[in-house]
Amino acid sequence: MKKLLAIACIAMSIIACNTKKDYDKIFKDPVLYCKTVYELNGVVMGNNFSPMVASRNYMYANVAAYEVIAGGYPDKYNSLAGQIRGLTEVPKPDKNKPVNFEFASLLAFCKLGEAVTFPAGSMKGYVDSLKKLADDHGMPSDMIQNSIEYADTVSSAIMKWSRKDNYAETRSAPQYTVLDSPGRWVPTPPAYSRAAEPHWSEIRLLVVDSVNQFIPPPPYKFNVTDKNADYYKEVMKSKNIVDSLTSEQAFIADFWDDNPFKLNVSGHLMFGTKKFSPGGHWMSIVGIAAEKAKADFPETVYAYAKTAIALFDGFIECWNIKYTYNTERPETSINKYFDPNWRPHLQTPPFPEYTCGHCTISASAAEALTSVFGDNFAYTDSSELDFGIDKRSYKSFRDAAYETMNSRFYGGIHYQYCCTRSREMGTKIGEFVVEKLKMKKT
Repeated sequence: MKKLLAIACIAMSIIACNTKKDYDKIFKDPVLYCKTVYELNGVVMGNNFSPMVASRNYMYANVAAYEVIAGGYPDKYNSLAGQIRGLTEVPKPDKNKPVNFEFASLLAFCKLGEAVTFPAGSMKGYVDSLKKLADDHGMPSDMIQNSIEYADTVSSAIMKWSRKDNYAETRSAPQYTVLDSPGRWVPTPPAYSRAAEPHWSEIRLLVVDSVNQFIPPPPYKFNVTDKNADYYKEVMKSKNIVDSLTSEQAFIADFWDDNPFKLNVSGHLMFGTKKFSPGGHWMSIVGIAAEKAKADFPETVYAYAKTAIALFDGFIECWNIKYTYNTERPETSINKYFDPNWRPHLQTPPFPEYTCGHCTISASAAEALTSVFGDNFAYTDSSELDFGIDKRSYKSFRDAAYETMNSRFYGGIHYQYCCTRSREMGTKIGEFVVEKLKMKKT
């Protein structure tokens, strides 16, 4: 009898442990949101999405999560409805129904992150694990259901808004016409892939007024015969920097490579290796910064959403310039006119050279993050450890953006002046986004 009583006590103890009501603590931990973004990063990487398409996933997912947070914390955060183009209204929560807004924001993030591009079910396993986490840590069943319903309601509104961004229409738009004329972009080795997203400038902007709002000066006139010509000098700079790279310069180029799919060729063997895209790298930096700043859950979501918006508009602005001028890459100029065996340190991505996407979006992201966490926010970026590249430390987000600018030149895939102008353009885009968006109440 005493033995049975002891067993019963142990069983009751186990049940008590399994029904501990600490769900609020679990879901208020901002690290959980960072892990969820990381999960989406992995799915994006696994599907070989281009950096531009990836930025769309990050933006809609984070906006959906942010809108849930804005609905749950109206005294601290403003809805983006009426602030970003085309988003007119987002449903508010029913005050009579208890909702765990952190849990709901995670669900909304996953639903939009998956739905805007992926086949259905890409994040189902992860979503199921979140629901189980809520149940295992004692979240009341009615709160779980209410949270799911509110996440679905907000997600539906964001999905409806997303369908009008012209993405679907650009899927069937005409492909880029390759013309092998002097100075014009043509596919580059080793994959010789077709031009990526030539119609991305037709995607709906969120904050920036038009694709012509931040136009840099025209690229240098193509000239590979006159040693005094600006273009000739830039070609020589690119060749010379790659031919004499220091170990530190190579490290910087590799750290910011962020090539979502590199084709490796060894004899007759070809295989691909994957990394986070440029936008994915900056999403990782947001998480690193939020953790260092000890930001709470809502503040963390706010930082991700603001940065994702700046990245998204930055890509659209940059792609307008790329397919306006269609300039060829350093690799093409050097191979044609100077050295047929020359190769850049990094693999050349499949789109025109001027302007630089990574330089642009890094600068815009840096402005968004600076507005959230402040300037001179020192941090160590460990994003590339997953890919065997050591971490690097920065004095500020702008410091990191400046290094990104240099990295594309060191890599031999952009001309130096292009990198400089692209960072300047990205900074202006980021500043504009920061100025226009009134997300956090003071």
